[in-house]
Amino acid sequence: MSSPGGAGVEPWEAHAAWWQQEFTEGADPEYEEQILPLAERHLAGARRVLDVGTGEGQLARLAARLGCQVVGLDPTANQVQVAQERGGGPAYVRSGAAPLPIRSASVDCVLACLVFEHIREADLALAEVARVLEPGGRFVFFLNHPLLQTPNSGWIDDQILDEQYWRIGPYLVEDETMEEVEKDVFLPFIHRPLSRYVNGLARHGVLVTEMEEPAPPPGFLARAAEYEAAAAYPRLLLLRAEKVR
Repeated sequence: MSSPGGAGVEPWEAHAAWWQQEFTEGADPEYEEQILPLAERHLAGARRVLDVGTGEGQLARLAARLGCQVVGLDPTANQVQVAQERGGGPAYVRSGAAPLPIRSASVDCVLACLVFEHIREADLALAEVARVLEPGGRFVFFLNHPLLQTPNSGWIDDQILDEQYWRIGPYLVEDETMEEVEKDVFLPFIHRPLSRYVNGLARHGVLVTEMEEPAPPPGFLARAAEYEAAAAYPRLLLLRAEKVR
């Protein structure tokens, strides 16, 4: 099973409960200490929010608590069902990212958190983000940092040279892989250079106004002693872009 704009929904349907258990309701320090505070800051002043790839609605509920009118979209039935059960104010629709089932120029903020690295039709999805934003509207865009998501990248502990470092794969090569993110949990990831996203938005009059590459938060580094060596490697990338035409 696949959906328009998705990289295949079936793995997400199969592992929805794993996502809900591991990354929501306070379970994940990167969400609690980093993603949610960043989202709250960049949602400030928004009125009508579209959360693309909402999952079970964690960020959509945050936007609703800030006083926004919120619609959350996700292609995964198991996620949408749990989002509706958890409530909190947003409306939820089962949908992919391309096309978006939203009127043109109807929202002043589009939010996408760790979503576009799973979308095959990224250029069409970016065009859709531009279409639904009103002039002056913002796009709050979280990615797993593309530098660290390169094919065959990973942490290297070289016992011969007594060095530890993160190996960067072929950054300029776009590549789709099924990654084992936890034992027996395989999910699709699509690596693209950052320029693909920035230029794709710019072609539709949505220009980056802010970029953040935060260090991993303390709660994540505390999970394992070896993580401390990765404290200077950003796992997250945040772009804020605004529609100028």
